Amino acid sequence: MIAGGLTDAQPATSDVQKLVDQVKPQIEEKENKSYPVFNAIEFKTQVVAGINYFIKVDVGEAVYMHLNVFQSLPQQHEGPSLSGYQTEKAASDPLNYF
Repeated sequence: MIAGGLTDAQPATSDVQKLVDQVKPQIEEKENKSYPVFNAIEFKTQVVAGINYFIKVDVGEAVYMHLNVFQSLPQQHEGPSLSGYQTEKAASDPLNYF
């Protein structure tokens, strides 16, 4: 893996779903809406001073959201933070850097 480059898309893992679950309240607050469905589908990573995760999330009714979640290095003892997100995505939309 090259520092700064994005990996290829991979199927979401339980660890990625945990990240998504942790930032879900931040998105619901920003969007002023509740998401009963919020399932990670696939992800890419970017190594920086921690890891940026770009995650495709199924939010129900054939609508997807792309999340950019930053996870700091373990020694910093910080949880994941939402760096950005894109709404109204389709299942076929590729995950790209944003």
